[in-house]
Amino acid sequence: MSDWGWEYDPDARHVIGETPNLAFVALVEERADELVRAAAALYLDGTAYQGHSPGLREEILPNGMFQYLTAVRQQRLYIVHVTPWPL
Repeated sequence: MSDWGWEYDPDARHVIGETPNLAFVALVEERADELVRAAAALYLDGTAYQGHSPGLREEILPNGMFQYLTAVRQQRLYIVHVTPWPL
């Protein structure tokens, strides 16, 4: 069982803000789940990983984008910024 997970950093209110586009937020969270599964498969024992973490990355979705940081040794994906496109 993997201990990988994701979270908003520092918290959801700060990262998401007051966006009225909750469907987009759901897409972000769905994609975060997919990225966590991929990281768990790529870094089988993340806590023992000795290399560099991948750093800050971004994902483009149909209605916006988000930036995230993968911390391999912490087995966490931190979503740090969410930008929905204007409605």
